[in-house]
Amino acid sequence: MKKGIIVFGFAFVGALVFFGCASSKQSQEEVVGQHAKTFSKEIKKKVEMNYLLYLPKNYNSAKEKFPLLLFLHGSGERGSDLNLVKRHGPPKLIDQGKDFPFIVASPQCPENVWWSTEDLSALIDDLIQKYQVDEKRIYVTGLSMGGYGAWALVEKFPNRFAAIAPVCGGGNPLTICEIGKLPVWVFHGAKDPVVPVKEAQQMVDALKNCGNDVKLTIYPEAGHDAWTETYNNQELYDWLLKQKK
Repeated sequence: MKKGIIVFGFAFVGALVFFGCASSKQSQEEVVGQHAKTFSKEIKKKVEMNYLLYLPKNYNSAKEKFPLLLFLHGSGERGSDLNLVKRHGPPKLIDQGKDFPFIVASPQCPENVWWSTEDLSALIDDLIQKYQVDEKRIYVTGLSMGGYGAWALVEKFPNRFAAIAPVCGGGNPLTICEIGKLPVWVFHGAKDPVVPVKEAQQMVDALKNCGNDVKLTIYPEAGHDAWTETYNNQELYDWLLKQKK
């Protein structure tokens, strides 16, 4: 008698499970056709980046914080050899003995990829945490691919920076007004066969149309190498140091 009751009990529970599954499946069925949906998921990402770091001579003795200059190299300096980053720009000048009054961070982009704005922003966060960085005086400059990277970075995070100085690069003139009145000084060679000067002119025109007092320097006889004259010009660094959020 008891055995029969036990068998009946299992049969009853099995029926509940069956009907429960069927009911659950029915409740998950979607209405056919096209409908608006929303996807949201948090994804964690590991960021790893090699970079050259320059600290001013008086860094350890000074009590105040220092401006930060982020330099983004061109496509030819990508890879895993940091010596490549010393080919042009501030890292080259530092290697030759030039002193700067600010911290200079020169990251290296891996081979076969483009500058990631999220990765660069994470690097800046790390620099702020580890070093005496004045968050009101963070500047970014870059040449060629680095010029594109600089434009993209300030458009993505306009409130992080006090000024931008892109060299022979370009960006999206349709969205660049997102940076508002951020101080900008653009440099380009008039005879650039790699990145046409119109790339710079479009960005400058767009910024002027939305009220930005952007500066533009075009070298009449320069090709793609607009960076040598630009980074050898002390006026650029004097201008940067005057900019503050």
